[in-house]
Amino acid sequence: MVFPEQTNHYGTLFGGQALALMDKAAFVVASRYARRTVVTRSSERVDFHVPVRQGQLVELVARIAATGKTSMSVDVDLFAEDLLTGDRQLCTRGRFVMVALDAHGRSTVVPPLPSAPRAGEV
Repeated sequence: MVFPEQTNHYGTLFGGQALALMDKAAFVVASRYARRTVVTRSSERVDFHVPVRQGQLVELVARIAATGKTSMSVDVDLFAEDLLTGDRQLCTRGRFVMVALDAHGRSTVVPPLPSAPRAGEV
């Protein structure tokens, strides 16, 4: 839910607030995937499509899009829902790169994404 203290003078969610929520979602997904401590290396392209208004419910959907040796690219979508009408819209989409760390704070290997089956394979 978007509260007044999270909005700007237009009554819409501050962009920085949206980015913070998206970064947290990327953190959770990357942590679960790697089962390691993770940190944000970068936030890549973030597109704001539709403003999120005060009083709307915010839903974040994050997924691992790719893995490197020690990093994970996480795609995050931020949706807003009007609780009275049920209208739900994609508002913001971005990609975050998260890096897995070992117990000494150094980057460490993450598991590769499972490959998708080829046509005709199960």
